[in-house]
Amino acid sequence: MKKIIAIFVLAAGLVSGTVHAQNKFAFIRVDEMVSLMPELKKIDTLLLSYQNDTLPRTYNYLLSQYQYYDSIATDSAKQTSVVRQQAARQRADYLGELQNWQASAQQLIEAKQNALLQPVYDKVLKAIDDVAKEKGYNYVFNREALLVGPPVDNLLPLVAEKLKVKLPTATNPQSTTKPAAKTNN
Repeated sequence: MKKIIAIFVLAAGLVSGTVHAQNKFAFIRVDEMVSLMPELKKIDTLLLSYQNDTLPRTYNYLLSQYQYYDSIATDSAKQTSVVRQQAARQRADYLGELQNWQASAQQLIEAKQNALLQPVYDKVLKAIDDVAKEKGYNYVFNREALLVGPPVDNLLPLVAEKLKVKLPTATNPQSTTKPAAKTNN
């Protein structure tokens, strides 16, 4: 009986060692890959247009509505008390929106940015998945998610190649300067 258990434990150890040896790990900085995508120039232009065109129109609309209801609420000669009360409520609503405009505008900008960036993120994540499958990687981590880990492959060059995105060439100042000559003191 002990021999059977020993054989079973040995076989389980070999199987688990084989399974563990087959796992391949890699990492990539997803945001870095997204920042290299050519679509970002168009997205930046669209976002700037949104900030400079659409948002001011929205603000101006809120302001004009506030002024309109303010004029009704304060015109006691031409309006009934019920109409003035309703206008005062509307005026208060628009005043609240105007007072919170900075926060609202920031939320609108972030929502627009997320909507514009989502297709780019989807494209990058699909390319990462495709490269991982092609190269046999079982696990791909976002580099920022790991503080400590074993040395693993960086998929950025492979994903950039798959997406036909040119990586910027990094210049290393240490590689261009010669080390200081050693002196024997």
